Amino acid sequence: MNTPTFPNKFKAALATGQTQIGCWSALANPISTEVLGLAGFDWIVLDGEHAPNDITTFVPQLMALSGSHSAPVVRAPVNDPVIIKRLLDIGFYNFLIPFVETPEEAALAVSSTRYPPEGIRGVSVAHRSNGYGTVADYFRQINQNITVLVQIESQQGVDNLDAIAATDGVDGIFVGPGDLSAALGHLGNPAHPEVQKAIEYIFACAKAHGKPAGILAPAEADARRYLEWGATFVAVGSDLGVFRSATQRLCDQFKK
Repeated sequence: MNTPTFPNKFKAALATGQTQIGCWSALANPISTEVLGLAGFDWIVLDGEHAPNDITTFVPQLMALSGSHSAPVVRAPVNDPVIIKRLLDIGFYNFLIPFVETPEEAALAVSSTRYPPEGIRGVSVAHRSNGYGTVADYFRQINQNITVLVQIESQQGVDNLDAIAATDGVDGIFVGPGDLSAALGHLGNPAHPEVQKAIEYIFACAKAHGKPAGILAPAEADARRYLEWGATFVAVGSDLGVFRSATQRLCDQFKK
């Protein structure tokens, strides 16, 4: 395995406003994840919320991305310190925390990723993240090399966005368009003007706080519009979506 490289280049790129084009990984398979890692995306989300992933499936996918240009980002299934601790210990440094609605929840996410006294992360002296105890400066450097991205996907999250974005340690604001559209009364229709207005507001609020904004946008026109609106880290597709559309297109070529 690769030992951690400090500083965290993905975190630094977000902080300096560099555009980061990403992809979603939901197939929970190290082979498909390895193929994604060869494409050249800046970041890849390994999804623990809406994909059949757990600790045992994440580890081989991290191995598959070892040496890849793409930064692994894990979407935790829930904003829970114990789950986040386990994801940290197996080697994740970049976190997408779903369904953050209050500054207290944002602060909990940050605290869960930091060793004391800055946070509440439990200490193990030998785990995969620190090369099983072989990275001499791990404890000194890791706190400042963790990325925390919080996902806004409810009306309450939008209402509290100013305070959430101002939370120390939050590195970026991510829009969950599916859940946000449902919360606003437009389930399955993120293109609805009310949802689009909310997304534009989230981007503007994040920018006002000096925080990068991101979103999942598998439709090219949407992705380009969000980039024009100021989003800087955009996932432009998913392994599942690409596989599904490509296999259907191949079949349709021969079966009319």
